[in-house]
Amino acid sequence: MPNQAKEKFKVYKNVFDNFTLRNLFKLSGQGYFDELTSPISIGKEANIFSAKTKDNSVVIIKIYRLENCNFNKMYDYIKLDPRFPGMKRQRRKIIFSWVQREYRNLLKAREVIDVPVPMAFSNNIIVMEFIGNKEKKEVAPRLKDKIPKKPEDFFMKTADSVAKLYKAGLVHADLSQFNILNYNEKPVFIDFSQATTTDNIESEQLLKRDIKIICNFFEKYKVKSNPEEMVEKMLKSK
Repeated sequence: MPNQAKEKFKVYKNVFDNFTLRNLFKLSGQGYFDELTSPISIGKEANIFSAKTKDNSVVIIKIYRLENCNFNKMYDYIKLDPRFPGMKRQRRKIIFSWVQREYRNLLKAREVIDVPVPMAFSNNIIVMEFIGNKEKKEVAPRLKDKIPKKPEDFFMKTADSVAKLYKAGLVHADLSQFNILNYNEKPVFIDFSQATTTDNIESEQLLKRDIKIICNFFEKYKVKSNPEEMVEKMLKSK
């Protein structure tokens, strides 16, 4: 590792394990980002940072924490995903497959709805598009933190995105006000690690759960809906 790169990354040594540092350096060396700038979200299983690129643009870096991830829970989800047959209950293999799964889900989802564009992944790290004010480097707020000016319009756009996603063969499976950004009064879905294909035997139940959670949230803002009717319409359109 060149001295300049060592200097750049030594600040992270007390934050990340050596394996993660090597992956960060690899992705940085491939030109996806220059250096991490600030934390956006520090979670039990993953940390999300903004990162500066060489042309002074900004991207998002999502880093799964190898020792903190609930790989048993991950395994329970991924073992039912037909894209990952014969998955063994091995911590690192499950976490790396989980990251690959999120990357693939984002690639598929971006064909039909607004999501952060995935750029690259390496083991426990994903690089993706920054959603927000790129000049000010301000990330778009989550729906829970910024209620739309027109809740009913936003709800309709959200429901339409769920329907388009399902028709394309994908269910988010963890949709809520925490995993939708309010970007210029338009919904952008994030956190696709739990998303699964409609071939999954539990996909219909997961769709029902997503719809119910979203309907319940918007009901607080006087948006009327019929979750059962919405689900039935989506199932018929598949």
